[in-house]
Amino acid sequence: MKKTKVLAIGDIHGDTGLVKRLAKKAKKENVDLVILSGDLTYMVDELPKDLIGPFLKVKKPVLLLHGNHESLATADFLTEMYPNTKNIHGYSFKKDNLGIFGAGGALKFNTSEKEILKSLEKGHLPIKDSKKKIMVTHMHVKGTKSEFSGWEGSKSIRKAINKFKPDIVIHSHIHEAKGFEEKIGKTRVINVAKKEKIFEI
Repeated sequence: MKKTKVLAIGDIHGDTGLVKRLAKKAKKENVDLVILSGDLTYMVDELPKDLIGPFLKVKKPVLLLHGNHESLATADFLTEMYPNTKNIHGYSFKKDNLGIFGAGGALKFNTSEKEILKSLEKGHLPIKDSKKKIMVTHMHVKGTKSEFSGWEGSKSIRKAINKFKPDIVIHSHIHEAKGFEEKIGKTRVINVAKKEKIFEI
């Protein structure tokens, strides 16, 4: 079975130097695809140049969703502006035997538990029969290590993990917990807040 190599990162916050470094790494490591799990910008209406471009220059497709520092409209705008990018908030992406789906935004900022669950359910539907699955959220999961920050995680994301049993969950949002990894059942949960992770699935 063919594997897909992924580079995932979140909470870029307009750091174009970081993007350029990661684009080089994506090329060097020969990844198939890049996932950006929200908070691409620092302020909602501030869109630095070279936020997505460097990845596309090295011919890496980009999947993204919004965090709490930008709106859903900004994520949509970025995918309209750049070819070979897709906003997976409430949507999905298929590659061979792999299905990827997601939900952006963060509780107490610009979404609700109901909206997160609805988006994940909608996104999961087209890829429900995929052999391998990645679920992408901006928000962290209820009952995980990332809650040491004092910010409570999402019950809906946990509910979706139990229901859809994705192989991997990628999230960001809690910078202090960057690089944290843990398991919920058989699902591997990775916090990629400002700390990229390259993996094969």
